[in-house]
Amino acid sequence: MTGQTRGSARPNQWLRNLNAKIASIPMILTAVVIFVGGTAWTVLYSFTNSKLLPRLSFVGLDQYERLWAAPRWLVSIENLAIYGFFSLVFSLVIGFVLAALMDQKIRFENTFRTIMLYPFALSFIVTGLVWQWLLNPQYGIQSIVRSLGWTSFNFDPLYNSDIVIYGILIAALWQGTGLVMCLMLAGLRGIDEDIWKAARVDGIPMWKTYVLIIIPMMRGVFITTLVIIASGIVKVYDLVVAQTSGGPGIASEVPAKYVYDYMFQAQNLGQGFAASTMMLVTVAIIIVPWAYLEFGGGRKRA
Repeated sequence: MTGQTRGSARPNQWLRNLNAKIASIPMILTAVVIFVGGTAWTVLYSFTNSKLLPRLSFVGLDQYERLWAAPRWLVSIENLAIYGFFSLVFSLVIGFVLAALMDQKIRFENTFRTIMLYPFALSFIVTGLVWQWLLNPQYGIQSIVRSLGWTSFNFDPLYNSDIVIYGILIAALWQGTGLVMCLMLAGLRGIDEDIWKAARVDGIPMWKTYVLIIIPMMRGVFITTLVIIASGIVKVYDLVVAQTSGGPGIASEVPAKYVYDYMFQAQNLGQGFAASTMMLVTVAIIIVPWAYLEFGGGRKRA
C-alpha cells in the first residue's frame, strides 16, 4: 500500500507539463534544423571550392588562407575592431550617464526618454542616409558652420579614408545610445531606495556611490547590454552601405559587407562561407563568456 502511494506521488518526469513540451516542439525543431543545421552547413562548405552554387569539392584550408591574405578582409577586421571598441565604450558611458541624469526625477522625463529612444525606432538604412546628408561637406554640418563665418572649418569624415569609420560610428551612437540608456535606467530603478539613503547618511559622494555600490549591483544589466551591443557590432552592415558603400575605396569595409559581396556579387560562395564562419567564431567568443557568467557562474556560487 505504501509502495503504491509513493508510486502515485511521483509521476514520470517526462509527463510533467506535457502540453508545454508539445507546444515547444516546433520551436525546438526550428532551432535545430535552421540555426544549428544552417551553421553546420556553412562551416562545412567553407572548406570547399564552391562558386555560384555550393558543391562538395573540398580544398582544405585554402579559403581561409585566401581570406587572411586579402587586404580587403584585413581592412574590414581593423575597421570592426576600431568601430567595436569605441562603440562599446561610448555606448555604455553615454547611456549610463544619460540614465543617471534621467533617474533624478526630472520634469518631462517621459518626453525626454521618448526623444532619446526615438532614433532606435528608425532602420539603419534611414539613419545612414540621414547622417550621410549631415556629414556631406556641401550641404551638411560643414556647410552650415562655414555659412556662419567659420570658413576654415572642416568636418567631412565620410570623405576621408583615415577617419571614415568614425563617421559611421557617430551615426551608430546616435541610433543605439537611447536603447542603452533605457536598459540602464531600468537597472537604476531596480535599486532599493534604502541603499541611496544609507549612502547619503554615511556621507559617501555621489560618484563613489555609483562606482563602488550601484554599478556592481547592476552587473546583470551591464552584461546583457554588453551582449546586445557586441552582437550589433559584429553584424554591422546597413549603416556602412547607406553611408559609404565601403568607400572611399575599401576604407570603410566591414566583415558583413565582405560576406555579402563575395556570396552574392563575386559569386564565390566558398570565400563568403569562410568569412561568415570567422564571424560565427567572433559571436561565439562573445556569447560563451556571457552564458558562463549568467548560468555557469551562478550555479557555482549557489
